This record gives sequence, C-alpha cells and structure tokens, in this order.
Amino acid sequence: MLTSNFPVTLTKTPRVKPTAEERGFGKYFSDHMFLMNYDKGQGWHDPRIVPYGPLTLEPSAMVLHYAQTVFEGLKAYRRADGHIQLFRPDANIQRMKDSCERMCIPAIDETLYLNALKELVTLDADWVPSEPETSLYIRPFVFATEAHVGVHAAHSYLFIIFTSPVGSYYPEGINPVRIMIESRDVRAVRGGTGYCKCGGNYAASLRAGEKASAAGFTQVLWLDGVHQKYIEEVGSMNVMFKIDGRIVTPELNGSVLPGVTRRSCLELLRDWGYEVEERLLSAQELTEAAASGRLEEAWGTGTAAVVSPIGEIFLDGKDYRINDFKIGPVTQRLYDHITGIQWGTIPDDKNWTVLVK
Repeated sequence: MLTSNFPVTLTKTPRVKPTAEERGFGKYFSDHMFLMNYDKGQGWHDPRIVPYGPLTLEPSAMVLHYAQTVFEGLKAYRRADGHIQLFRPDANIQRMKDSCERMCIPAIDETLYLNALKELVTLDADWVPSEPETSLYIRPFVFATEAHVGVHAAHSYLFIIFTSPVGSYYPEGINPVRIMIESRDVRAVRGGTGYCKCGGNYAASLRAGEKASAAGFTQVLWLDGVHQKYIEEVGSMNVMFKIDGRIVTPELNGSVLPGVTRRSCLELLRDWGYEVEERLLSAQELTEAAASGRLEEAWGTGTAAVVSPIGEIFLDGKDYRINDFKIGPVTQRLYDHITGIQWGTIPDDKNWTVLVK
C-alpha cells in the first residue's frame, strides 16, 4: 500500500498503456496527476494526487490572456534491477523557482516539490517503461487561474505534475539531424524571459519551426535577439560545437536557457580534459569553421533527447555538412555516459540520481 504525504484519490478507470510501437513522445499519459492550489493570503494549499483528467477554468482565467505560466521537464528511469530513479531533480526544481520569480509566480517549497515528484512516480510506477531508450517523462507546470481581465500578477495559481511514458524525442533517434539557422524571427532577448521555461518563449518559436519543418529541417538554430548574429539555442535545446578540438557553447547571458543536460555535459567534458569555452559564437564564425573542416562535431542537449547530433547546418541557401553526417566520438561518449547514469548501467559518481522506488 502506498503511504503518502498527500491525500490520494485512485482512478476507477485505469488508462490503457501504449505499446512500444505506439508510444512515441508526449502522446499518452499516466493514470494520476498531482495538484496544488495557491491563493493570496493563504499560500500554497491542498496538495493532492487525483486521477489524470480535464481541468475546469473560467474563460477569464488570467493565464489565457497574459500567459503567466512556467513549466519544467524531467524523467524517471527504470534501472535493470527494477528500481526507478530521477536525474538531477534538484536542478529542475531550482530552475522552476527562478522561472517563477521572473514571472511573478509564488515559489513552491522545494522539499514538497520533490516529495510530490517521487510519490506520483511511485503511485504510477508500472507506467515507467523498461525497454531500451525509454523513460517516464514528467511535466510539472504552474499557471495563473484568477478570473480577471487586467494586467497584473494573479492572486491564484494551480501547480500540476503529470507523467507520460516516452521513447525517443526525435524520429531520427540518436542519428544526426539537419538544422536551419533562423535569420528573421528571434526566440528571446536579454532582459526578457529567455532564461525561463515559460510558455511564451515556445509560442514565439513556432513560426520559424514550422518554416524549417516544411523545408525538411528538424530544428531551428536561433540567433540572438539584438544583433541577430550570435548563436544561442537549437530548437528547444542548448547547443555545443567542437571546433579545433575545443568545446564551444553559447554563454548564459539571460536569453539562453540554463539547461540541466547542458550543465551535466559541461561538467563531464571538463572532467575529461576538454577545453570548454562559454562565449559569444557568431553564425559567421560557425559556418566558416564548418566550411574549412575545423567544425568537427555539433550537438544539441536537452532533457527530451538528452544529446542529439547535428549533421548539417543551413544558412542563406547553403548547406554546411558536419563530420560527414555521422555522430562524432565526443557526442557519442556524452550520450552513452549520461544515459548510462540515467538508466543505472554505469556508476553515478556525480550523485546526480535520486532513487524513487
């Protein structure tokens, strides 16, 4: 029997689990979700676990008009011994705290947040898949529920966590992808919300993403919002390049998301003796390095795909092929090491994992 810190209402109609062939990414959802309310003067209250299902909102709910919402993404992994573990949940919890501060959303107690993650995953443990390259994706998010039309920080919010069994984020899996440098739209600007995981950042990326997809590219490589000159992110991931033997990645300047996988990759690369540069990197410098053969590898990093190799970059009508469109040795090593820790096939000497069950 589950012993919980929260009231639990078990579902009476268990959902049908997808087969491995059906699973995909983000299409199916587990039986239960965690909810907690906030009201000004009362604080966060009524944490509970209930069956996954629809929500009821007023048409005037402020999130629908002013986009006061933030979210996170992390995963639970089933190890070979059957135990389930999370990967660096403390980093996700801290990043959500930072996002909430920027969006004027009340902070959530970190211990309660972690307990909610662990208890929800424990309750729906049989939804954590065991096949290779699979996991249970976890989506915590919070949004303004106050029924009011007027631009101000809301006085009421709802915090939710739900989960979804997933396979590979990209159909290509760990195979290289083609990306297009976007020279018209921008994702974020310094002083804005680029470092937050707020819904508006992703809505702003959709037009360029649709254009890239229609042209046969997997993702957009974003430039900075001021000069439209410097590389920032690739799609919804951070990005890294191996140029002349050194690892180069855009610096965290306020418009780049401080990714948990980014941080993990940089720690490992420095441990392995690579020279790592967090700095401004122009599209011109990148394409010149690619044209001369000095761009040896490129990859994106993020929770959903972990590490995704980039095999081709497109800018101004010209394709720049990287490493003969093959995954490079550094990219492969990072993927193998991080996923090895996540699935428990190699020792976690970084203490990055948290046991759930």
